Parts: sequence; C-alpha cells; structure tokens
Amino acid sequence: MNKRVLAVIPAYNEEENIVSTIEDLRKNAPDIDYVIVNDGSKDRTWEIICDLAARDPHYAGICQSRNRGHQNAVLAGLMEAKSRCDITISIDCDGQDDINAMDAMVDAYRDGCDVVYGVRSKRETDTFFKRFTAESFYKILNAMGAEVVFNHADYRLMSARVLEEFARFREVNLFLRGMVPLVGFKSTCVTYERHERIAGESHYPLSKMLALAFDGITSLSIKPIRFITGFGVFVALVSFIGVLWAVIEAALGLTVSGWASMTSIICFVSGVQLICLGVIGEYIGKIYLESKHRPRYIISDATPNFGEIKEDAQ
Repeated sequence: MNKRVLAVIPAYNEEENIVSTIEDLRKNAPDIDYVIVNDGSKDRTWEIICDLAARDPHYAGICQSRNRGHQNAVLAGLMEAKSRCDITISIDCDGQDDINAMDAMVDAYRDGCDVVYGVRSKRETDTFFKRFTAESFYKILNAMGAEVVFNHADYRLMSARVLEEFARFREVNLFLRGMVPLVGFKSTCVTYERHERIAGESHYPLSKMLALAFDGITSLSIKPIRFITGFGVFVALVSFIGVLWAVIEAALGLTVSGWASMTSIICFVSGVQLICLGVIGEYIGKIYLESKHRPRYIISDATPNFGEIKEDAQ
C-alpha cells in the first residue's frame, strides 16, 4: 500500500532560493506533495508560492499572519499537514539539505521507524569557527540535559501517529530538535552531506544559534537551576570558611588585609547573584508565556488547493 508523503518547507524571505529548491525536489521526488509555509516574508516569497500552487496541484502553501520564527513555521506546517498524509518530511528551503536522503528516510519508515533524523555526515564545507560553534552547540545541549541528535537540525521524517502524539505537546517555547525525541517511538538516523546555500544569507547566525541553544536548555532542562543551587552551596561553604578564618585571625590579634580583596569578593559574589537571578528570571518568563496559552501560530492565508485552514488553538 502506497503511503502519502508530504514535505513541509518553511520559507522566510527565500525568493532567491524557493524556485530552484522546489524544482529540484519535484525532479528527484515526483511522488511527494509539498506544503510551503510562508513565515511572514517581506519579499515575493508568498507570491511565488501562490504561483507554484496555481501551476501544479502537488504544491500548496500556507501563510502565517506574521513572522514567528523558523520553529513555529515548521510546527505550523506539521500540524496542518498531519491529517492530510501518512508521512511528513520537514526540509529547509535554502537547498542545503540533500534531497536524495528522502528515499533512505522513506525506506527506514517502511522498515518500521516512525521517526527518521537527517544527520550531517561531515562539516568539511564549514569554516573552523562555524564547525566548532555548531558542534559545541550540540555538546552543550546534551550536557545540559536537552536530548538532541548530534548534527541534526530540522530535516526529519515523522509518521502520522507520531504527529498525533506530538500535537499533545502544548509548549509555546518551541525547540523541536529536543521535543521530537521526547515523543519516543522507534527512530533511526540517515546521514547526508549538506550543500552550500544556493543564494542569500543564513537565517541562523551565531547570535541566533546562541539564543536557540539557550531556549533549548531552558525549555527542556532544569539543570541550570540545579547548577545554581550547587554553586550557591559551594559559595556558602567557602564564605563560612572565610568567616571562621576572619574570627580566628581577630582572636589571635592579627589584622585582616585591606579593603581591595574584600571589594573584589563582594563584586564577584554580586555578579554571580545577578547571573543567577537572570537565569531564574528566564525560567519565570517562560512560565509566564506558557500560562498565557497563546496560539503558537496563526494562518492568515492559504492557497485554494490546501483546503480550509483554521487557527491553531492548541
């Protein structure tokens, strides 16, 4: 029995890449249908999507009411596609992910895997700085308790039943790379070589990568809070020893050395306290956002061949 495969493609200001990427996809995977998610682009991306959908029924598009970020765009496509297919494959629009890996993903699904992760086999095309920061990104996430697949981004296959269970995850703060492994089910990895970006600039510079890492850690792990607790105990013990030393020095009639060392200690402890308050505040902020139960995405428009689209009320 043939399974309907739907590729979900998030796009933000990708007018230079979208046509070539879609043509390559259609050429190499003619039996797959495509849902392109316009993430509030400011260029002609949505007009191009509408034109593609009008010319070929295999293409459909949905448009978010505003730019919500890559993770929300992928989620919007997956949630809107889950009732329309048996398998979804999320892939970026920049043409860097190897399209040929889709066949291996589908084969793995037929062998019984409900989740198949696309994993980069090597990073030879990256600069040393890019390779170092990217690999450190995954290592830090795993060290802090966020379960992520090393060198995997958002190129993955998910079966319909995985999507149904994934829809029960109500988080507003999204980090899909860490959330998908939490769903469970049998999974495997397919390696591929990532190509150079066709045109334009990456939407994930170092600043966004750091923000994504911090979001992933604080959304999926409480290890930073535990680290603060442990560090607080350590500082308290050191301070207690320092107090004992000062009392003994005073009892022996010895003078405690000048204000410079005391000022340095106070400044250090004050800085640590501010950092700890910042981390705790980040968690409190996430709790506040989660308590609002705001929609994670809002669809403002869709191509006629996609059918009726409703606002995500999850």
